[in-house]
Order: sequence, then structure tokens, then C-alpha cells
Amino acid sequence: MSGWSELALAFALFLAAHIIPMRPRLKAALIRRFGRGGYIAGFSILSLGLLYWLLMAAGRAPYVEIWPQAEWQRWLANIAMPLAILLTVFAVGAKNPFAFGGHAEGFDPARPGIVGLTRHPLMWAFAIWAGVHLLANGDLAHVLLYAPLLAFALSGVFAAEARARASLPDFARLAAHSSLWPGAALITGRWCPHGVPSIPRLIVAVLVWAALLHFHAPLIGVSPLP
Repeated sequence: MSGWSELALAFALFLAAHIIPMRPRLKAALIRRFGRGGYIAGFSILSLGLLYWLLMAAGRAPYVEIWPQAEWQRWLANIAMPLAILLTVFAVGAKNPFAFGGHAEGFDPARPGIVGLTRHPLMWAFAIWAGVHLLANGDLAHVLLYAPLLAFALSGVFAAEARARASLPDFARLAAHSSLWPGAALITGRWCPHGVPSIPRLIVAVLVWAALLHFHAPLIGVSPLP
């Protein structure tokens, strides 16, 4: 299989797998079959495996430079990635009626947690990851990889928002202390965090960041450091 063919196949399977969370009936059927924990574990393993294959396929594709890599691009990626990790760690398992397949049960709009920062933390985390990696990798294969992933993440944000507005009859009440754009509710004063963030989740975020920094070179083949 040529480098370009492998990249196309890996990309198609990755996108196909990520349609599952956007299809509530299919997601619900899988949860009934395997349980919520089994679904989350299985989908996470599948996503990570396909993502790793996709990254490796991009690295094996022919190198065609579109723009040169500069040191500031790597610095930007290293500054932005901790934010993406924090969004992901705090979003996993959090009550979020605005996510695909989300439910309002147990969600307190007066204390929205990570949802106060943005109603779609996982999709924004994915967009940040794709965006900074697109900027830091200016060859054709990685542009073909990260540009569609960035578009996919951003389209997921607005698709989830549209679904929530259409399906939640009390959307205005539930969304009173949150925002679509990250940080907008905090800046405008509509959301004020109660207390300090979860220390265990902060520790997990730091450990994930350290692990990604340490294993990036041996697993991906490129050091993320400038």
C-alpha cells in the first residue's frame, strides 16, 4: 500500500468511527449492549488506535513542503496543548446536556463546571490540538491530515450546539451560565467558578501532559520541544 493510499484509508476509518457519538440511536444501542463503561472504554481504545495509525500514515507519506517550520510554531503548540488536555480531562465524565447524546439529568446550570467555560469542551480540545499541529507541520501529508480534522472538530461544535438548541426545551435556562465560545461566559461575568478546580483532575491533567511530552518522540518519531 502506498503512503497516500494508507493515509486515505486511515483517515476514512477514523472519521467513520467518530460518527458514532453524533448518532444518538447508534450510541444508545451500543451503550445498552456493552454498558456505559464498556462503550466509553471501547470507543476510547478504538479512537486512540485509529488516531495513532493515522499519525503514522501521515509520517510515512511522501514529504512535500508547503510552508517551512519555525520555532515559534512549536512554542505555540506547547503552550496550547496543556489547555486542550485540561479541557479533555475535566470534560470526561462531566454532566453535559449540550454534548452529543447528553442529558440534562443531574446537571446544575448554576454550577456547570467545565460546561461554564464552554458547552463543548471535548470538541474544542480536539480543535485546539488539530489547529496547532496544522500550524507546526507544513508538509502536504500533515496539512491533508490536520486541516480536515480541524474542520471536523469545528463542525462538530456547531452541530452539537444546533442539536442542543433544537432538542432541549429549556435550553436558555440550562445555558444561562455557559457559552459556545471558550471563556466567553467567564469574561462577560455570566459564569463565576465556585471554589477551586478538582485537584485529582488537575493531577491527572499534569500526568497526561507529562506522558505526552515524554512519549511523543518514541511513539510519534518527532520531539514536540522547540
